[in-house]
Amino acid sequence: MAQPTGELLEPLPEDWQRGLAVVAHPDDLEFGAAAAVARWTEQGKEIVYCLLTSGEAGIDGMPPEQAREVREEEQRASAELVGVPTVEFLGLPDGLLEYGVPLRREIAAVVRRHRPEIVLTNNFRDTWDGAYALNQADHIATGRAVLDAVRDAGNRWIFPEQLVDGVEPWNRVRQVWAAASPQSRHGVDVTASFERGVASLRAHDAYLRGLGDGSFDPEEFLEGLARPVGTRLGVRYGAAFEVFRFDLF
Repeated sequence: MAQPTGELLEPLPEDWQRGLAVVAHPDDLEFGAAAAVARWTEQGKEIVYCLLTSGEAGIDGMPPEQAREVREEEQRASAELVGVPTVEFLGLPDGLLEYGVPLRREIAAVVRRHRPEIVLTNNFRDTWDGAYALNQADHIATGRAVLDAVRDAGNRWIFPEQLVDGVEPWNRVRQVWAAASPQSRHGVDVTASFERGVASLRAHDAYLRGLGDGSFDPEEFLEGLARPVGTRLGVRYGAAFEVFRFDLF
């Protein structure tokens, strides 16, 4: 997940109150963005997590139905560590997400229900490093669908069947922020909240134990991401984001 080096990052705006994070799997937010979430919840911001899948195909040695329960439990515990009390799982199939109208519909409904000002997602570029480290198909489909669903949510003639029981179109998402994108030009200082970010990744114990030979070190990994970003911000630790603006018109 290497980031571009040498270029200074512009600090993200923090004059907002409600955020919504939409990602494909449990652990996606914890691999880099959770420390930023901890910073924002400490400021009193309200952030909701929406997981499109339950990560049920993510542990080779565990049957999917068992993994679903374990990973949902770990994600709720992880979110609590960074001040996020609400975690939703849409139950879509892990590893099989496809960009298209059905996925846009699911995400637009979540946006309309929670009415965020800022939407977070993960890097959905083809690679993590802008060169060779290939991204995963679920991440790419999710990010592309998030961008379109944010726009869909504001149009009352798209998915009008959702506009019942007090649900209204929502066209006040200011920006979408994609964490750890190789095209990141913005960042946030997570020096004070870094340890909470590490703790939130450690909460995914069953998943992490299944990685490689079991020697994965969450703190070492996150520090390797956060230090270079911090250098580009002029701080110790940082988190980088690619910004997509919806507040220009």
